[in-house]
Amino acid sequence: MILHGYFRSTASWRVRIALGLKGLEAVQVIHHLRKGEQRAPEYLALNPQGLLPAFVTDDGAVLTQSLAIIEYLDETSPAPSLLPADPVQKAKVRAVAQVVACDIHPVQNLKVLQRLRDLGLGEDVVQAWAATVIEEGLDAIDTLLDDQPGPFAFGDAPTLADLCIVPQLGNARRFGVEVRWPRLLALEAACLELPAFQNAAPGKQPDAE
Repeated sequence: MILHGYFRSTASWRVRIALGLKGLEAVQVIHHLRKGEQRAPEYLALNPQGLLPAFVTDDGAVLTQSLAIIEYLDETSPAPSLLPADPVQKAKVRAVAQVVACDIHPVQNLKVLQRLRDLGLGEDVVQAWAATVIEEGLDAIDTLLDDQPGPFAFGDAPTLADLCIVPQLGNARRFGVEVRWPRLLALEAACLELPAFQNAAPGKQPDAE
Protein backbone atom coordinates (compact mmCIF):
# COMPACT_ATOMS: atom_id res chain seq x y z
CA MET A 1 0.00 0.00 0.00
CA ILE A 2 1.13 3.55 -0.72
CA LEU A 3 0.08 6.74 1.03
CA HIS A 4 0.72 9.92 -0.92
CA GLY A 5 0.81 12.70 1.66
CA TYR A 6 2.69 15.43 3.48
CA PHE A 7 3.65 15.55 7.12
CA ARG A 8 1.58 18.64 7.93
CA SER A 9 -1.48 17.71 5.87
CA THR A 10 -4.21 17.06 8.42
CA ALA A 11 -6.08 14.86 5.94
CA SER A 12 -2.99 12.68 5.51
CA TRP A 13 -2.57 12.69 9.29
CA ARG A 14 -6.05 11.16 9.68
CA VAL A 15 -5.15 8.29 7.37
CA ARG A 16 -1.84 7.69 9.15
CA ILE A 17 -3.74 7.30 12.43
CA ALA A 18 -6.16 4.83 10.86
CA LEU A 19 -3.31 2.75 9.46
CA GLY A 20 -1.67 2.67 12.89
CA LEU A 21 -4.85 1.64 14.69
CA LYS A 22 -5.36 -1.16 12.18
CA GLY A 23 -1.77 -2.35 12.46
CA LEU A 24 -1.21 -1.68 8.76
CA GLU A 25 1.81 -0.25 7.00
CA ALA A 26 1.97 1.88 3.87
CA VAL A 27 4.91 3.31 1.99
CA GLN A 28 4.82 7.09 2.28
CA VAL A 29 5.37 9.14 -0.87
CA ILE A 30 5.84 12.79 -0.02
CA HIS A 31 4.46 15.77 -1.96
CA HIS A 32 5.55 19.10 -0.49
CA LEU A 33 2.44 21.28 -0.39
CA ARG A 34 4.20 24.62 -0.12
CA LYS A 35 6.34 23.79 -3.15
CA GLY A 36 3.25 22.87 -5.15
CA GLU A 37 4.35 19.29 -5.73
CA GLN A 38 0.73 18.13 -5.44
CA ARG A 39 0.06 19.88 -8.76
CA ALA A 40 2.74 17.98 -10.68
CA PRO A 41 1.32 16.13 -13.72
CA GLU A 42 2.36 12.76 -12.32
CA TYR A 43 0.38 13.34 -9.15
CA LEU A 44 -2.62 14.84 -10.93
CA ALA A 45 -2.82 11.59 -12.88
CA LEU A 46 -3.52 9.91 -9.52
CA ASN A 47 -5.69 12.60 -7.98
CA PRO A 48 -7.11 15.13 -10.43
CA GLN A 49 -8.05 17.44 -7.54
CA GLY A 50 -4.39 17.92 -6.71
CA LEU A 51 -5.13 17.37 -3.04
CA LEU A 52 -3.58 15.11 -0.43
CA PRO A 53 -3.83 12.32 0.41
CA ALA A 54 -4.15 9.71 -2.27
CA PHE A 55 -3.97 6.04 -1.35
CA VAL A 56 -3.00 3.07 -3.48
CA THR A 57 -4.37 -0.26 -2.28
CA ASP A 58 -2.58 -3.60 -2.41
CA ASP A 59 -4.31 -4.38 -5.70
CA GLY A 60 -3.46 -1.04 -7.26
CA ALA A 61 -6.74 0.80 -6.83
CA VAL A 62 -6.30 4.54 -6.27
CA LEU A 63 -8.48 6.12 -3.60
CA THR A 64 -8.86 9.81 -2.77
CA GLN A 65 -10.50 11.79 0.05
CA SER A 66 -9.35 10.91 3.56
CA LEU A 67 -12.73 9.85 4.95
CA ALA A 68 -13.34 7.52 2.00
CA ILE A 69 -9.86 6.04 2.45
CA ILE A 70 -10.42 5.50 6.18
CA GLU A 71 -13.79 3.85 5.63
CA TYR A 72 -12.16 1.57 3.04
CA LEU A 73 -9.55 0.58 5.63
CA ASP A 74 -12.31 0.04 8.19
CA GLU A 75 -14.20 -2.29 5.86
CA THR A 76 -11.18 -4.26 4.68
CA SER A 77 -9.51 -4.48 8.11
CA PRO A 78 -12.50 -4.43 10.47
CA ALA A 79 -10.68 -4.60 13.81
CA PRO A 80 -10.69 -2.33 15.64
CA SER A 81 -13.80 -0.76 14.17
CA LEU A 82 -13.76 3.00 13.71
CA LEU A 83 -17.54 3.27 13.43
CA PRO A 84 -20.18 2.12 15.94
CA ALA A 85 -22.58 -0.66 14.99
CA ASP A 86 -25.63 1.36 16.05
CA PRO A 87 -26.95 3.32 13.04
CA VAL A 88 -27.71 6.49 15.03
CA GLN A 89 -24.31 6.55 16.71
CA LYS A 90 -22.64 5.79 13.40
CA ALA A 91 -24.39 8.79 11.83
CA LYS A 92 -23.33 10.99 14.75
CA VAL A 93 -19.69 9.91 14.41
CA ARG A 94 -19.76 10.61 10.69
CA ALA A 95 -21.38 13.99 11.29
CA VAL A 96 -18.63 15.12 13.66
CA ALA A 97 -15.98 13.86 11.24
CA GLN A 98 -17.64 15.80 8.44
CA VAL A 99 -17.74 19.01 10.49
CA VAL A 100 -13.95 18.83 10.34
CA ALA A 101 -13.42 17.35 6.89
CA CYS A 102 -16.19 19.22 5.04
CA ASP A 103 -16.72 22.48 6.93
CA ILE A 104 -13.60 23.48 8.89
CA HIS A 105 -10.63 22.11 7.02
CA PRO A 106 -11.53 23.04 3.41
CA VAL A 107 -12.24 26.68 4.29
CA GLN A 108 -8.88 27.22 6.01
CA ASN A 109 -6.64 25.07 3.86
CA LEU A 110 -3.68 26.29 1.84
CA LYS A 111 -5.57 26.72 -1.45
CA VAL A 112 -8.35 28.88 0.03
CA LEU A 113 -5.98 31.01 2.10
CA GLN A 114 -3.82 31.66 -0.96
CA ARG A 115 -6.87 32.80 -2.90
CA LEU A 116 -7.66 35.27 -0.13
CA ARG A 117 -4.11 36.62 -0.43
CA ASP A 118 -4.47 36.80 -4.20
CA LEU A 119 -7.58 38.95 -3.68
CA GLY A 120 -5.40 41.45 -1.87
CA LEU A 121 -6.28 40.66 1.73
CA GLY A 122 -3.50 41.23 4.24
CA GLU A 123 -1.89 38.36 6.07
CA ASP A 124 -3.47 39.40 9.38
CA VAL A 125 -6.94 39.16 7.80
CA VAL A 126 -6.13 35.80 6.21
CA GLN A 127 -4.90 34.35 9.49
CA ALA A 128 -7.92 35.74 11.34
CA TRP A 129 -10.23 34.13 8.75
CA ALA A 130 -8.64 30.74 9.35
CA ALA A 131 -8.76 31.09 13.13
CA THR A 132 -12.43 32.11 13.09
CA VAL A 133 -13.41 29.17 10.89
CA ILE A 134 -11.59 26.78 13.22
CA GLU A 135 -13.08 28.27 16.40
CA GLU A 136 -16.64 28.18 15.08
CA GLY A 137 -16.28 24.57 13.97
CA LEU A 138 -14.73 23.37 17.21
CA ASP A 139 -17.44 25.19 19.16
CA ALA A 140 -19.99 23.15 17.24
CA ILE A 141 -18.15 19.87 17.80
CA ASP A 142 -17.85 20.60 21.52
CA THR A 143 -21.63 20.99 21.68
CA LEU A 144 -22.26 17.88 19.57
CA LEU A 145 -20.25 15.84 22.08
CA ASP A 146 -22.08 17.18 25.13
CA ASP A 147 -24.07 13.99 25.67
CA GLN A 148 -21.34 11.54 24.67
CA PRO A 149 -19.29 9.61 27.24
CA GLY A 150 -15.52 9.77 27.21
CA PRO A 151 -12.72 9.34 27.31
CA PHE A 152 -12.80 9.46 23.51
CA ALA A 153 -15.26 11.41 21.39
CA PHE A 154 -17.83 8.61 21.45
CA GLY A 155 -17.06 6.34 24.36
CA ASP A 156 -14.24 4.05 25.32
CA ALA A 157 -12.51 3.63 21.95
CA PRO A 158 -11.39 6.03 19.21
CA THR A 159 -13.65 6.45 16.21
CA LEU A 160 -13.53 8.25 12.90
CA ALA A 161 -14.46 11.40 14.84
CA ASP A 162 -11.28 11.28 16.95
CA LEU A 163 -9.18 10.72 13.82
CA CYS A 164 -10.48 14.04 12.52
CA ILE A 165 -10.56 16.05 15.75
CA VAL A 166 -6.99 15.41 16.90
CA PRO A 167 -5.33 16.68 13.69
CA GLN A 168 -7.71 19.65 13.63
CA LEU A 169 -6.65 20.59 17.17
CA GLY A 170 -3.06 20.49 15.97
CA ASN A 171 -3.98 22.76 13.09
CA ALA A 172 -5.82 25.09 15.48
CA ARG A 173 -2.62 25.61 17.43
CA ARG A 174 -0.70 26.37 14.22
CA PHE A 175 -3.12 29.23 13.58
CA GLY A 176 -2.80 30.56 17.12
CA VAL A 177 -6.26 29.46 18.23
CA GLU A 178 -6.66 29.11 21.98
CA VAL A 179 -7.70 25.49 22.48
CA ARG A 180 -10.25 26.26 25.18
CA TRP A 181 -12.49 23.19 25.03
CA PRO A 182 -11.92 20.86 28.02
CA ARG A 183 -13.90 18.03 26.42
CA LEU A 184 -11.81 18.15 23.26
CA LEU A 185 -8.57 18.43 25.20
CA ALA A 186 -9.59 15.38 27.24
CA LEU A 187 -10.27 13.23 24.18
CA GLU A 188 -7.03 14.43 22.61
CA ALA A 189 -5.12 13.38 25.74
CA ALA A 190 -6.77 9.94 25.64
CA CYS A 191 -5.86 9.56 21.97
CA LEU A 192 -2.25 10.61 22.52
CA GLU A 193 -1.81 7.75 24.97
CA LEU A 194 -2.07 5.40 21.99
CA PRO A 195 0.97 4.60 19.82
CA ALA A 196 -1.08 4.94 16.62
CA PHE A 197 -1.75 8.61 17.38
CA GLN A 198 1.77 9.23 18.64
CA ASN A 199 3.41 7.73 15.56
CA ALA A 200 1.10 9.55 13.14
CA ALA A 201 2.00 13.01 14.47
CA PRO A 202 3.57 15.39 11.95
CA GLY A 203 6.83 15.62 13.86
CA LYS A 204 7.33 11.87 13.59
CA GLN A 205 7.13 11.78 9.78
CA PRO A 206 10.16 11.34 7.49
CA ASP A 207 9.53 14.69 5.81
CA ALA A 208 9.04 16.68 9.03
CA GLU A 209 10.71 20.08 8.79
